Amino acid sequence: MKAWLAHHLHSLKIASQRFIDAPVASLFTILVIGVAVAMPTGLYLLLANLDRAAGGIKPQAEITVFLKIGLDEAKGRALVHTLGNQPDIASVRFVSKSEGVAKLQAAGLSDIAAGLPDNPLPHSLVVTPRDTAPHSLETLGARLGKLDEAERVLMDTDWIKRLAALMGLGHDLVFMLSIMLGLALAAITANTIRLQIYAQRDEIEVARLIGATDRFIRRPFLYFGGIQGLAGGLTGGALVSLGAYLLEGSVQQVALAYGALFVLSGLSALDLLLLLCLSAMLGWLGAYFAVGQALRQVENT
Repeated sequence: MKAWLAHHLHSLKIASQRFIDAPVASLFTILVIGVAVAMPTGLYLLLANLDRAAGGIKPQAEITVFLKIGLDEAKGRALVHTLGNQPDIASVRFVSKSEGVAKLQAAGLSDIAAGLPDNPLPHSLVVTPRDTAPHSLETLGARLGKLDEAERVLMDTDWIKRLAALMGLGHDLVFMLSIMLGLALAAITANTIRLQIYAQRDEIEVARLIGATDRFIRRPFLYFGGIQGLAGGLTGGALVSLGAYLLEGSVQQVALAYGALFVLSGLSALDLLLLLCLSAMLGWLGAYFAVGQALRQVENT
């Protein structure tokens, strides 16, 4: 166990020394990896903040149920209590026909309302659902339309469908961008490792002559790839946090212009930990495949 630990510590020391020996090249490589990591991470953070903002400012979805003309007010108000006890309905508000006329007058249509001989408006119910997903709204609207007291059901779910479609598109873009830039991160690490192996070809051949195994030769390069990916992940997280800090004031001004209070959130500790683990793993994988291929090429030449 002590020998195994000593070998790994020795490999880690060699990998760290390679960073120190080429500080400029290592810095530029880490910056490139950091930018590659920051792009999908920044887009993910943007979508998370947009989703949170949309949840705070979007209007509450409502379904309007117009009751039959001959239905009296007492039955309409009794229906409020019946529907209000259903689990998928948050609240129900009764709007009488006289209140409907008052709303027409308040909207500037008093001349039209005064010219009507009788009140042609029906009683109505304004239903607020608990679940505002498009499918749930359509299911609830269809059920309300089957009520004996209902004449017509009016609901506007187009804006909810558009918002859900846009957020779904955004998440798909984050997924695709993460895959492409993750492959780019692994390719950058693999290319760096390959160049190091070719530069140290003589050392590798001497190490093989004195009995070093491929596992022993490979281990420092794997640590180098993991450290490089980890450093790139830290750089990407720092770039995203810096961008969020710089945009925070502008976002607050836009929110205040719309009469809202919104604070731009950055990466959480869990998000940052996941980012570092993924970037380190991709760096390690890039190094693993590059070392295996490069060592075979060195052996055949």
